[in-house]
Amino acid sequence: MSDISDYDRVVVKIGGAKAVEPEGALADIADLVDEGVEMAVVHGGSTAVDDTLERMGMEPEYVETPGGVVGRFTDEETMDVFKMAMAGLVNTDLVTGLRNAGADAVGLSGVDGGLLTGSRKDAVRVVEDGKKKIRRGDHSGTIKQINADLLESLLADGYTPVASPPMLADDGVAVNTDADRASAAVAGALGATLVSLTDVEGVYRDPDDPSTRIERVETADDFAALESAAEGFMSRKVMAATEALEGGAPEVVVASANADRPVRTALEGGGTHVLQSALPEGDE
Repeated sequence: MSDISDYDRVVVKIGGAKAVEPEGALADIADLVDEGVEMAVVHGGSTAVDDTLERMGMEPEYVETPGGVVGRFTDEETMDVFKMAMAGLVNTDLVTGLRNAGADAVGLSGVDGGLLTGSRKDAVRVVEDGKKKIRRGDHSGTIKQINADLLESLLADGYTPVASPPMLADDGVAVNTDADRASAAVAGALGATLVSLTDVEGVYRDPDDPSTRIERVETADDFAALESAAEGFMSRKVMAATEALEGGAPEVVVASANADRPVRTALEGGGTHVLQSALPEGDE
């Protein structure tokens, strides 16, 4: 079991699923900042985006890639709603909660200061009715660069950055990007441990049985078992964990946002801990 004193810098990913309640995490983050841990937050907001779309009479659209990953298809109209919900609603609420808990939080989108930049996808490959197709018109992209200097400046001045998509694409357009992968990029750039909070207690060998939680992933064999166990949305968490470790994060923890003191519980042994040593040779 680890101790909080083992960690000096942590990035917390707060998921956007309906079952994720952020209040406990926000209080925990503020307490850890008070104890001297440098903290940054990256958040999603899928539920807020869907709810806003529905209030506006628009239907959320999700597509599946050939690799089995399900993600949002973001056309131009959806992108406008995405910006409103993520930066205007979710980010503001999280910053408000952190400031009320005692942390000097600052809200950022990936566009601010060029925090998250990269390439826009011209088209996405999807599977519809069992057939592979190309869909065009998607406003999404892949992060290639992080403005770590901006985050370092905020941390050095005692602020807690709270960041989210969208990112700024190389054609100058704000586009959607996956929040799990954004948190991985930020953790890697900062050399920070990534705590990815979600609505389950970690990665389970049997997705329906919490008693099969994988506690530690330390070897290449452990990592292969982790990849085999990850299904559905958890496959994205494992992909992000891989990218974080490859980018320079020393450790990734996938844990429950709804545990008592969720960040502290995760760091002290809860959830699934994936270590640098688990990366297959050549990936570090």
